[in-house]
Amino acid sequence: MGKHLYIDCVSGIAGDMALAALIDAGADLDYIVAHLRRLPFDDFEMGVVPVMKQGIAAKQLKLAFAGSEKSDGWLGVGHSHSHSHSHSGGHAHDGHTHEHSHDHTHSHGHAHGEHSHDHTHSHGHAHGEHSHSHEHSHDHAHHHRRASDILRGIADSELPPRVKARSRAVFVAIAEAEGKIHGMPPEDVHFHEVGAMDSILDIIGFCLALESLDIDRITASPVPTGSGKLRMAHGLYPIPAPATAELLRGIPLAPLNVRGELTTPTGAGILRALAESFGPLHGGTIDRIGYGAGKKDFDHPNVVRCFVMEGAAAPVKRETIVVLEAQMDDCSGEVIGYAMERLLEDGGALDVYCTSVQMKKNRPGILMTVLCHEARADRCELLMLRETSTLGVRRSSWSRQILDRSWITVDTRFGPVRVKQARREGVLWHQSPEYEDAARAAREHGVPLQVVYEEAQRLASINKIDS
Repeated sequence: MGKHLYIDCVSGIAGDMALAALIDAGADLDYIVAHLRRLPFDDFEMGVVPVMKQGIAAKQLKLAFAGSEKSDGWLGVGHSHSHSHSHSGGHAHDGHTHEHSHDHTHSHGHAHGEHSHDHTHSHGHAHGEHSHSHEHSHDHAHHHRRASDILRGIADSELPPRVKARSRAVFVAIAEAEGKIHGMPPEDVHFHEVGAMDSILDIIGFCLALESLDIDRITASPVPTGSGKLRMAHGLYPIPAPATAELLRGIPLAPLNVRGELTTPTGAGILRALAESFGPLHGGTIDRIGYGAGKKDFDHPNVVRCFVMEGAAAPVKRETIVVLEAQMDDCSGEVIGYAMERLLEDGGALDVYCTSVQMKKNRPGILMTVLCHEARADRCELLMLRETSTLGVRRSSWSRQILDRSWITVDTRFGPVRVKQARREGVLWHQSPEYEDAARAAREHGVPLQVVYEEAQRLASINKIDS
């Protein structure tokens, strides 16, 4: 049985801090680097250095890419290939230090990832969140990685299945947030090659560290964000940065009156995609504790603390839904059918069904039952009163246990078909093709519906981790 990880965001969370904390807790750095090296990304070296943060001993992650110089005191793993170009100029991020050298000078501005540099030249790009400031020169053009390219690289890799699923979930969450902020489809969100490579390695490295420690489930504390302003490509923006705020929707925040950015988009993406609940540390036995340090110094320890727990059972995932009911013995089938359509399409009901009942004076009738979320209950009630012959609607709140649900699209030889997948703790339990998609494909190609269903199921099973 795997372990439970509790992330204590005492000073917020960034991707490099979270990875360093897991390495401090015993995750195998050689294992992490060996898998990262097989990915089609930039050559790098990764290591950790011991630091003190307000009296707490912690690990700080260090990354260097091809052609960079390493800092003294590295516990580095891996190698860098030699390159014929050199340059001067370095930039330090919250968790990483990079020093690049290239042959020609230019300057430009990018907002991406979670770090900050300012380049000055004639073009700017919005990728991720922050702007970065340094001058450097190089004899090759900047390359950009689309979110879809990163996801494809993960899907085509030899990473363990659970690492693929977790990494993909984090990148999808960040891409969706960035896409919403910048008004573009998530798959078209771009990540600048140099500035975002550290974040890419942080995310996949963190998921590899989870695998190294055999972590089954993750919970976390409420999250402080910091305050003030952050300079990005388009000027000063409030903290939390726009993408960070989007990723933290629905996650409880913790008060911590600090000027500066405490939680980054990568850290928020990890919590959004992988943490199943937020609150205080509950039952179980603490096995290991790790501390990951950020680069900045505050009056409080700038660390994230990770508890590796044993013996804590996974909580059942539940949600509250509203159940609406009405019985009728004087409503025609046409009216009932039309009301069901309106409830599903206009009312936003989760489900509507009718049951035959025997009513007073031995009259056969219909019991209409509507399931919906609390926010839709008033609308659905109104539709039931207006579109049927009932004189009243009963309402009750029920608790239901649920599986995590998501959609993928598979490209069958009859066209694209969406498939709903249901998971528990990342493991696929059920999947079902969307009827409307399958029926349309069957009609267009003149084949039985079951043939389309079977092919969609088969393709979804093949792609259940990577899609």
